[in-house]
Amino acid sequence: MPAFFLPNICNMSILIISPSRPTQEWEQLFAIHYPEEQLEVWPDVANPEEVEVVLLWNHPVGILNRFSQLRLISSMGAGVDHILRDRSIPAHIPITRIVDDLLSRSMNCYVAACVLHYHRRWAHFENLQRQKKWDMTMPEKEVRIGILGMGALGLEVAKTLQSLDFEVFGLTRRGNEAGGVPCYAKDQLDEFLAKSDVLVCMLPLTEATREILNAELFARLPMGACLINVARGAHLKEEDLLPALNSGQLSAAYLDVFQQEPLPEDHPFWVHPQIFISPHIASVTNPAATIPLVMDNVRRMRKGEPLHYQVDRDQGY
Repeated sequence: MPAFFLPNICNMSILIISPSRPTQEWEQLFAIHYPEEQLEVWPDVANPEEVEVVLLWNHPVGILNRFSQLRLISSMGAGVDHILRDRSIPAHIPITRIVDDLLSRSMNCYVAACVLHYHRRWAHFENLQRQKKWDMTMPEKEVRIGILGMGALGLEVAKTLQSLDFEVFGLTRRGNEAGGVPCYAKDQLDEFLAKSDVLVCMLPLTEATREILNAELFARLPMGACLINVARGAHLKEEDLLPALNSGQLSAAYLDVFQQEPLPEDHPFWVHPQIFISPHIASVTNPAATIPLVMDNVRRMRKGEPLHYQVDRDQGY
């Protein structure tokens, strides 16, 4: 059976709501591979009473109450905080997220690139090149890597870094080993942080993790540690980062996500020499890989079967 095949078993519709991201590729793929499905794209919803499934990214809060027959909500990516911020969504409607090999590969490569850039002191040697200086002193620094957030993406990143012979460890609720990666328990946070020369944030965004990357946490890392944030901008208390860098408590920060996106032109992060910025591209959803996963859950929902990657609203992921 082709990966995209799904028999037409109902006349209800699927709605895409993505005001901040283009939807043309999604529409084209649905038209090619699922022509039997009625697809609508917000805000042009001809029959709101027929909407059965919504695919979301940063939808307007409260808008889902317009769809009385809604049975399934799917994130268009791995994150679901943009959905859970909408407290008006009825509790009985399941929410799912995307877990995809391509997302994992992109994230693995991005985090590994940041770690290697830091480990091999590439910024230092770029600066030497600009000065036309030849200095072979200390070409690399040894690092131990702590990962906050040992979900599917975090575990794959940890394994990739292990394959490069780095010492890698995670933090989980109970401290159980995860897929061959040693982990500290939540009540061992101080020990975990004290060993983390490089701290990678891959946490889901919840009320408990909002602004968890702050001055108090930075002070518990080794002097001169490196921060990599590929989770959500709201994990970082931005006003605490520059003092930590300027004092030497942190020596570098690799940031892919920010409190406000796009990052404002006058933001001080743009020009700080120890901050390395990318525009939220560490792991970007590929519609061609994502749509079959979504449609498999649509099939499961229609047949009353368990859904893949259903979100636990109490946990926030």
